[in-house]
Amino acid sequence: MSLSDKPAASVTSPAALLFRQARGLWPGTALSAVIAVAATALASLHSGPQLLYALLLGVAFHYLSQEPITKPGIEFCGRSLLRLGVALLGARITADQILGLGWQTALTVVAAVVTTMLCGLAVGARLGMTRAQRVLSGGAVAICGASAALAISSVLPREKNGERFTLMVVVTVTVMSTLAMVLYPFISRALNLPPELAGFFIGATIHDVAQVVGAGYMISNQAGDVATIVKLFRVSMLAVVVMV
Repeated sequence: MSLSDKPAASVTSPAALLFRQARGLWPGTALSAVIAVAATALASLHSGPQLLYALLLGVAFHYLSQEPITKPGIEFCGRSLLRLGVALLGARITADQILGLGWQTALTVVAAVVTTMLCGLAVGARLGMTRAQRVLSGGAVAICGASAALAISSVLPREKNGERFTLMVVVTVTVMSTLAMVLYPFISRALNLPPELAGFFIGATIHDVAQVVGAGYMISNQAGDVATIVKLFRVSMLAVVVMV
């Protein structure tokens, strides 16, 4: 048997790999798109917040996130696509808008982050937490929730049950952020807060970026823009905390 008679090794082209991956993602992605369209239609018909309808529909169809056929696409939309959306939202924010908030707003945000960190360290000490656990939980609450928890945990010394504690912090701040996303718009309306103040309130208090965006735009586009700017300013302080 000559060399030319040997069967050629099967080589999968990049295009074939991409097609195979896309084929696995499309059922869950299509489901997410249908939910998004349905939420938009409900918001138009009933004059309610589009993102709240999307959240309620997502909860109703949550069981599909465990189905093998739809799970990959739903996870893709909930992670990669959501992060892309937040990034594009941030790209809409101009330097003039950031400067337009004023130095008083920036100083207030910095003071709030520092105060939250110090309170976390103090309360954690009273509860008998280690220094690493106090920094981790305080940073997660003060800056950007789960993302801050994971970033800070990566530079802290390894401890026994450290990964378990990090997971607990991530789950806790995610649940709290989701509850805040639903409740804070109603609180803002009940207090008759103007859009700029409501956006500042939401951007300065809710943990995760995605929930800040959701809560802000439930109120109005102006409140959503302000909330996003304030939140991204908080996120920018993560590098300082990680380096310290």
